[in-house]
Amino acid sequence: MRVLITGGAGFIGSHLAERHLAMGDQVTVIDNLSTGVITNIQHLENNPSITICIDDVLNVALMRELVDQCDLIYHLAAAVGVDFIIDNPLQSLTTNIRGTEIVLELANQSKKKIVLASTSEIYGKKNGHVPFAEDSDRILGPTTVVRWNYSTSKAVDELFALAYWREKRLPCVIVRPFNVIGPRQTGQYGMVVPRFVKQALLGHPITVYGDGEQRRCWTYVDDALDGLVALAASDRAVGQIFNLGSHFEMSIRDLAYRIRHLAHSISEVEFIPYEKAWPKGTYEDLVYRTPNLDKIRKTVGYDPKIDLDEALTRIIAYFER
Repeated sequence: MRVLITGGAGFIGSHLAERHLAMGDQVTVIDNLSTGVITNIQHLENNPSITICIDDVLNVALMRELVDQCDLIYHLAAAVGVDFIIDNPLQSLTTNIRGTEIVLELANQSKKKIVLASTSEIYGKKNGHVPFAEDSDRILGPTTVVRWNYSTSKAVDELFALAYWREKRLPCVIVRPFNVIGPRQTGQYGMVVPRFVKQALLGHPITVYGDGEQRRCWTYVDDALDGLVALAASDRAVGQIFNLGSHFEMSIRDLAYRIRHLAHSISEVEFIPYEKAWPKGTYEDLVYRTPNLDKIRKTVGYDPKIDLDEALTRIIAYFER
């Protein structure tokens, strides 16, 4: 099978490229390196089964050629990370909305199956302590809070994909990942686990924003890949939306102390008010965000196996190397 991965030099994209190469597939990666890193895929360059394009999904002529040559598309290219979204709101909207529109339009010309990576940010905030299901209502803050750019742009992506499925019968699968973690993830754009691990290993203060009582479920990248590949192969998944996550839940505060323990670190845990971390009015945090996984479990038998301690131990070992 010939697989195209947009955003393939990113954290998840690079692992996905490895997985499909191991499955014997031909893989093409395209990434403009705005948030992806070339070192994530350099070790694959000599593999005759991979083609690496350092370019942008907004390059329509190139994307038309790449889409024509593939059988399956994973559309992962996006502006990601709270810090990147806040610092680059216009670029984020353009990349996420126009980029997805181009990929869908080109895929539709020959009805190539596409797996669209959305986000758990879709759900917004204020749901109490109830896991989010795929049909849960979305509750967002005001448009003046830049954080909601990302959720809104990815919601538009989903609406585009669903419209192409309903009107054009383009085979689409929409996936909403919840806090995927693993080797190669960077803390540069606000991802909390690599930031905490790096701080712990360097003996720097582990900086927690707010009171740290925000709760998340953490999904190791190998489990996430199992879900992505299974959904891509499933006819039953077409035209549907799926949460992709785990049931390994922990507060940000407890995560900081757990990483400190597993890294044998002497770092202090430091709590920083939001207004000191981001410009006033640009950020609003989510108290509780965990997924209901019933749908993906029933559809493709998804069952995340790597618990949080094992995931963190692997990530710490990666950073130590």
